[in-house]
Amino acid sequence: MGQKVNPIGFRLAVNRDWRSRWFASKKEMPEFLLSDVKIRAYVKKKLQLAAVSKVVIERAWNSLRVTIHTARPGIVIGRKGAEIEKMTEDISKMSGGKQVKIDIVEIKTPELDAQLVAENVALQIERRISFRRAMKKAVQTTMDFGARGIKIRSSGRLGGAEISRAEWYREGKIPLQTLRQPIDYGFAEAMTVYGKIGIKCWVCHPDEGAPERERPERPQRERRDRQDRGGARRGPGGPSSAPSPAATAPEAAAPEPAAETTEPAAV
Repeated sequence: MGQKVNPIGFRLAVNRDWRSRWFASKKEMPEFLLSDVKIRAYVKKKLQLAAVSKVVIERAWNSLRVTIHTARPGIVIGRKGAEIEKMTEDISKMSGGKQVKIDIVEIKTPELDAQLVAENVALQIERRISFRRAMKKAVQTTMDFGARGIKIRSSGRLGGAEISRAEWYREGKIPLQTLRQPIDYGFAEAMTVYGKIGIKCWVCHPDEGAPERERPERPQRERRDRQDRGGARRGPGGPSSAPSPAATAPEAAAPEPAAETTEPAAV
């Protein structure tokens, strides 16, 4: 059996933070937890086209703060803030009449957000685009935006096949066992005609604190002609055993100097 851990839960309190920030007694814990699940499902359903990455919920004594991380804040706010007011009322009813405040955080580069990348691939599969094409395009786009590595895995009845299978693509480095590396993880489901297809995405972000080291350039060797590299090949018939015809041609063509005579010239 494969033993895999959620990369976000694995890095909690190291370089990740909780998405529900509150403390409750044993009696209130189930009620708060169920309320958080309902709020996240409501926000995801209402803002399907707003590219919502995550929803952070903070609770105080009688107040609730909901922070929505989205790539399209204009859709969330709506015209003259009408959408925000409607969502505030609905979330207040779901939380038992508590005072609700909604904050919006814009995601500058959605191509580096694993959840948005997975949802983008799922949306393309639902539109009957080839899963291979969608995955390869997502990998290339993410790497172009400066990610250290990306891995995408889709499983299910791919292409409408009778037997379900899984295919994945990876580029760059994805060290899932290292806590120092900021690995982002996302999961989405594509509701196709022939069943559900699950998409998982891992993205390795560059370290924000330490600048990436540049690799030293290798010294380039001077290229020489093949005639100059006579001693490179050894063996019978090689250039080391027999001289090349190009090298012997000038010697054969040059005329030999005349022999000097020691006899005195006749008078």
